[in-house]
Amino acid sequence: MNDTDLAFTSALEQAQLIRRGQVSPLELTQLYCDRIAQLNPRLGSFFYVAQEQAIAEAQAKTEQLTQIAPQNLPPFFGVPTAIKDLNPVAGMPFTCGNLALKDNIAQYDEGVVQKIKGAGFTLLGKTAASEFGAWPYVEPPGFPPSRNPWNLDYTSGGSSGGAASAVAAGLCAVAQGSDGGGSIRTPAACCGIVGLKPSRGRVTHAPAGDYLNGIATDGILTRTVADAAALLDVMSGYVVGDPYWLPAPPQPFLEALKHPPQSLRIAFSTSITPIGPASEPCQQAVRQTVQHLADLGHHLTEASPDFTGLTEPFIRVWQAGTAFSGLPLEALSPMNQWLVQQAGSAGDYLQAVVQMQVIARQIVAFFESFDLLVLPVHLHAPPRVGEWANLSPEATLEKIIQWIAPCPGVNAAGLPAIALPVLFDPQGLPIGVQLVGKPADDATVLAVAAQLEQRQPWIQHRPSESLGLTE
Repeated sequence: MNDTDLAFTSALEQAQLIRRGQVSPLELTQLYCDRIAQLNPRLGSFFYVAQEQAIAEAQAKTEQLTQIAPQNLPPFFGVPTAIKDLNPVAGMPFTCGNLALKDNIAQYDEGVVQKIKGAGFTLLGKTAASEFGAWPYVEPPGFPPSRNPWNLDYTSGGSSGGAASAVAAGLCAVAQGSDGGGSIRTPAACCGIVGLKPSRGRVTHAPAGDYLNGIATDGILTRTVADAAALLDVMSGYVVGDPYWLPAPPQPFLEALKHPPQSLRIAFSTSITPIGPASEPCQQAVRQTVQHLADLGHHLTEASPDFTGLTEPFIRVWQAGTAFSGLPLEALSPMNQWLVQQAGSAGDYLQAVVQMQVIARQIVAFFESFDLLVLPVHLHAPPRVGEWANLSPEATLEKIIQWIAPCPGVNAAGLPAIALPVLFDPQGLPIGVQLVGKPADDATVLAVAAQLEQRQPWIQHRPSESLGLTE
């Protein structure tokens, strides 16, 4: 196996290669550090690269392999990964994409980071994110923009855009992200990879609590569904004091992939009420997915929840989340300054929460008749980097709504969803669809995603030409 093939190998397979002695943690980490050094200046995937720390840890793990029996190793021993820079990692910068925090060093590991470290991963650094995760593209002032590996002129999405571009470009096999309104699914679709947003309560927010009324959760960006399932097994689980929590599944999520479901009731739509229809390429991606599902024996019906009335309260909750940063207004980007200025009172926030919860109940009620819902991730192709930079905040927000409209309703309802790559548009950019599941039914979402992956394997696609690489 050459270095490029190894870089694009799944995390599960990398873990097995390490166990079998075919590659060492040090060799694998050095490979990714070299690729990051070569490609990150063009991609903007990482805000911070912990090369010295990662190499030292990988060296120690390589030596430990001679002392620990393979069966006693944690599942991803020696596999490199990265953490989004909205999540604190002790000893690493914690900027949240804000220039005023560029020298801020985290003093602790967030709960999900502890779980990832406990699974044996080696951390390569912190991936790029939009300022406080507020926007579906990564262009915060004072930081390089995060670019799409398939075409560097276009955004990699956001707010987990750095994580998505890193995985798509072979800078790590898997990466942690977070999703409060499409922030995993949006970049996954932009970059042609798998993006899993777990159910509300599946992944802890420890040691802090939740301040966005349950719309946000940590999740996973990968190149394979199996990696997503295995990472969810690692990241999920209750921590004392969690405001939302789900019981452990009856079997590991990775195991659930071995039991493909039969004859599910699956709804689909190429339009979002009240926003409107998706572009023709995005509609084609849904129709192609629907045909695969029908061929697999599932029962398809054209139907979708009505998201009317959701936009205004959702934005109000998101505005309050940006204000939560506590930074003075002048320390924020112009877009986030505007967002905070629109936030309103505590009473406005609570009214928005109630309105959003009413609509969320209607969305969840839709799943009394269906097991799964297929939607586009976006209503049209991603914008170019900087395309909206000179628009007013109001015009930018309207552009965002018209682009990511299929995503926020899933967050409001706390439902599991996975973005899957399907095809390329005429500009050569990937287009994805999302599978949305019933409450707490992450297992079915993953199992159906695995069925689709088998019919249309995507892992062989690599953005080598735009990155100037040879296979």
